[in-house]
Amino acid sequence: MDENAIHIPVLRDRSIELLAPAISSSEAVVVDGTLGMGGHAAALLTAFPDLRLIGIDRDPEALELAGRRLAPFGDRAVLVHAVYDEIDEIVAEHAPGGVQGILLDLGVSSLQLDRTERGFAYSKDAPLDMRMDSTAPLTAQQVLAEYDEESLRRIFAEYGEERLAGRFARRIVERRATAPLTRSGELVRLIAAATPAALQRTGHPAKRVFQALRIEVNGELAALERAMPAALDSLAVGGRIVVLAYQSLEDRLVKRELARRSTSTAPAGLPVELPEHRPEFRLLVRGAGRASEEEITANPRATPVRLRAAERLRPVPPGRGTATRQGTP
Repeated sequence: MDENAIHIPVLRDRSIELLAPAISSSEAVVVDGTLGMGGHAAALLTAFPDLRLIGIDRDPEALELAGRRLAPFGDRAVLVHAVYDEIDEIVAEHAPGGVQGILLDLGVSSLQLDRTERGFAYSKDAPLDMRMDSTAPLTAQQVLAEYDEESLRRIFAEYGEERLAGRFARRIVERRATAPLTRSGELVRLIAAATPAALQRTGHPAKRVFQALRIEVNGELAALERAMPAALDSLAVGGRIVVLAYQSLEDRLVKRELARRSTSTAPAGLPVELPEHRPEFRLLVRGAGRASEEEITANPRATPVRLRAAERLRPVPPGRGTATRQGTP
């Protein structure tokens, strides 16, 4: 398989442009916290010959493919099997002075979508797996077989923003009383049969349920909620972060954390803003960046992307993070 042919990095050039001012020095270290097949990582290492990169991914198959792709860069690339919410610990081990750049390309990877047997795509019949890390214990089949009706309704409503969450949960519980759901095709047919015809014209009826199951199986939102503050605290002064989100739940978490860190904490009415109240970060993009029509035409998976970016202005405040990450390297 040609990894380069099946993986088109989303907003590659824009991400590099935003990170460039922080990672151009000979001492720079960048973290690709969602390495995937290494498309962004290869582009960064090529563009900046002195750059060192720490690549993190929870998917062993992705790490293997990325390792082959990044092999020409030798020891400039260090790959770590982990979930990206462990970024602070990984940075403390591999770059104790802090890092100058962080890229988080969230969501399911091209590899996971294109591997039919992984069960992520509702358009392809496959076992109901959906694990980003094939060594993890929980699968989508287990969620559908073991969660009670209320729990299924909750994850469909919260993680899929599905209006028919209750109806789908009820039908799944009724179905499993006679036969378990083991394949994605079975789940798609069940959802389609439970969806009124008028709503089927607004998009694939299984899309939001599959998203919800994937998020639940992989604990994606909980990991992101932990990862954002850990990532921001891992940046040295002047360091930059770029985050690519593909669904509204992720984007809201990213937007909220970046807004919180880029806002003064000075009490209202204070005549002078004390240094400790100044924003830690400044936003680099107004609102959320989007892919161009040209990129979407070339790579339809770029259609929903929302890009947000920020730069660290001052050290991590005392009492938060570790002292080794508070200054420039």
